[in-house]
Amino acid sequence: MKKIIIIAEAGVNHNGSITNAKKLIDAAARAGADIIKFQTFTASSLLTLKTPKAKYQLKHTKKNESQFQMLKKLELSKEDHKILITYSKKKNIEFLSSAFDISSARLLKSMKINKIKIASGEIINLPFLKYVGKQNKFTILSTGMANMYEIKNAIKILTKNGLERKKLHVLHCTTSYPTKYQDVNLNAIKYLKDKLKINVGYSDHTLGDQVAIAAAAIGSTVIEKHITLNRKMKGPDHTTSLEPNEFKDMVKSIRIIEESMGIKKKFLTNAEKENKKIIRKSIFALKKISKGEILTEKNICIKRPGTGASPLLWEKFINSKATKNYNADDPIK
Repeated sequence: MKKIIIIAEAGVNHNGSITNAKKLIDAAARAGADIIKFQTFTASSLLTLKTPKAKYQLKHTKKNESQFQMLKKLELSKEDHKILITYSKKKNIEFLSSAFDISSARLLKSMKINKIKIASGEIINLPFLKYVGKQNKFTILSTGMANMYEIKNAIKILTKNGLERKKLHVLHCTTSYPTKYQDVNLNAIKYLKDKLKINVGYSDHTLGDQVAIAAAAIGSTVIEKHITLNRKMKGPDHTTSLEPNEFKDMVKSIRIIEESMGIKKKFLTNAEKENKKIIRKSIFALKKISKGEILTEKNICIKRPGTGASPLLWEKFINSKATKNYNADDPIK
């Protein structure tokens, strides 16, 4: 099994603070994540002034603040990006960011970011998809709110414009914060793999880490999960995020699963080969038996170890004559 790429989604959980953003990088690096991911956008390019907040955003942010005002405070400037990219390199964790339009993608390109993340909302953004396709970079496409036609169409646009399929990872995702367990539909991961013949991962918005771990076990190539410094912080995504120690535990579990998956074949391990002789059983003399005596259930038995005749030969031995003298616990031959 190839190594699963684990993305710590910092998103906007920095709350507009570079200090918080650095702490999130620290936490993700300590947890063992491969990538720390932020979001690259300008509020004026992303949404209109009158765009309402989603219900989950209203629940965890100021009620009298518009979505525009909320996101304006969460923008990362070009200088912020430079600082965080440099800091990520120092902490030996890869920096990634979701671009929400062509200008954001251009900014990331100018900073030599060699991967790109397309957020679920941009799966129908034709000009943006065409631009991303032309870059032919390692691309991650989230599919929240999308049907199969839209997913196939996005892949078609990306690949038609130059993106190699092997560089594309499609993430199954449910755009709901938090996602109810009954709305997860993890079986969609295998379905997407079968139908698209492409790399498929999972972006998780459920509470806890169980679903993300399960997604790893069924073959996800990428696992993305939000990370926060503290779930009690104010902001749209904190409550559905994992705190640093929880994220670390999730990474540990995924790495164990990764190591445990093996190959699509049933075989004996070296450890099993050693234990096989001890734990399996053989046919033994139950008591003293003389040569020529008839072997019956009263004088032979099945016991460990498995160094003698297999119990599968039991019926062959029953009612046959002993070919030699046996003492109790001697293997029957």
